[in-house]
Amino acid sequence: MVMPTLVIGITPFYYLCHMPQKNYRARVIFSVTNCICFDQRVLKIAEIVSGLNCDVTITGREDKDICNAAEIHFRTKRFRMILKKGFLFYMFFNIRLFFYLLFHNHDILIANDLDTLLPNYLISRIKCLPLVYDSHEYFTGVPEIQNRPFVKWVWTTIEKLIFPRLKNVMTVSDSIAGLYKAEYGIKPVTVRNCSRSSADIEAYSREELGVDPENMLLIYQGAGINIDRGGEELIDAIAMTDHVNLLIIGSGDVIENLEEKVISAGLQEKIRFIGKLPWKELLRYTKSADAGLSLDKNTNLNYKFSLPNKLFDYISAGIPVIAGNLPEVKNIIDGYNCGIIIPSVTPPEISGAIIKFRDNREIMNKLTQNAVNASEILTWEREAEKVVELYNEVLKSWKLNSNKKDNGID
Repeated sequence: MVMPTLVIGITPFYYLCHMPQKNYRARVIFSVTNCICFDQRVLKIAEIVSGLNCDVTITGREDKDICNAAEIHFRTKRFRMILKKGFLFYMFFNIRLFFYLLFHNHDILIANDLDTLLPNYLISRIKCLPLVYDSHEYFTGVPEIQNRPFVKWVWTTIEKLIFPRLKNVMTVSDSIAGLYKAEYGIKPVTVRNCSRSSADIEAYSREELGVDPENMLLIYQGAGINIDRGGEELIDAIAMTDHVNLLIIGSGDVIENLEEKVISAGLQEKIRFIGKLPWKELLRYTKSADAGLSLDKNTNLNYKFSLPNKLFDYISAGIPVIAGNLPEVKNIIDGYNCGIIIPSVTPPEISGAIIKFRDNREIMNKLTQNAVNASEILTWEREAEKVVELYNEVLKSWKLNSNKKDNGID
C-alpha cells in the first residue's frame, strides 16, 4: 500500500510544478538495468525513436569494467550501484530509477524488461505519461528465478498487477507474445532482434586470429552466457572433435566456470575466450567463423520460446548455425535452410553436427549460401518498420493529450 499512497500524494505536487509547453520535441527516456553500451535492442530502437523527432535519454547502470562510451550517441544517465546483481540490486535500482523519473521531466517512458517496469508504471500514472513496455524475454520464466520462490513471487506479482493495464507492449517472438495474450489478454507487437546489415564489416583473417587455416572455426557468442545455454556441453564436444577451434565471445553467469573447465581439460589451444565487444567489432569475429552455435536448452519457457540475438548475428554474418531444437529457432533455421537442428544439446550431438560441417564441403557451402540469402531478408531495417508504426501511434497520442492540456481540457 505504500507505493499507491505515494502516487496519490505526489500527483498534485507534479501538476503544480509542471506547465505544458508547446512546440518541442518529445522527451523520451529508455530504462534498462544493464550496461547501456551492449544492449543492441535498446540502442537500435533508441536510434529509430530519435529519428522520429524525439530527444532520447537512456538510463541504466554504470559498469566501468565494460562500458564503452563511444558506442552511445544519446544522452545517458548511469547509476553507480554498489551491488552488481541479486534481489537487492534490483530493489535499489528500482528505487533510484523511480526518484530519477519523478524529479526529471520526460514525455514518454520506455521500460525495458520487467526489472524496470514498476517505477516506470508508477511515474506514468503520477504524471499521466504514455508508457511503452518492451519485454526482451519471458522474464518470469528465466531459469535464474525458478528455484527461488520468493524472488519469483515478487516478479510475478509485479507483472500480474501491471501488465493488464498496459497499452503499448513489444516482445521478441510470436510465442512469447502468445503467452502474454493467453495470460493477460494483451498481445504484444513482435519485434524480432534482427541484426543491422553487416555488409560493410570486414572479417578478421585466420592469420590475424592466430587460427590454423585448415581447422574449422566456430563461434559461440552472447551477452547472457548463463546456465542451461549449452556452454558446458559445447566444451565437451570440442574436446572430442579434431581440427576445430572455438571462440567464446561475451559474458554471463557461467563464463568463469567455462574458463576453468577449459583449463582443467587442457583445451586452451582449441578454445579462446574474448569478453564483451561493441557490435561492429563482434561481427568481425562472427564473419571470420565457419559456423555459429546457439545451444539454449528447453528447460524453461523463456529459453524455449526465445529468439536469441546471436542467431540473427550469425545470419547477418552469412554463416550457418548449429542450434538446439527450440520452436522459434527451428522455424528460422528450417524456414531458410541455413543450419542444422540437433535433437538434444549433448556433446555427441554437437560434435556430430560439427563433423558434418567439417567433412562435407557441399553441405557447408549450401547452408552458407542460404545464410547469406537469409541475411538479405532478416534485417533490422525491415523489422524496424513495426517499431516506427508503434511509436508513431504513441507520439500521436502524446501530442493529442498535450494539446488538450494546453487548451485546458482534461
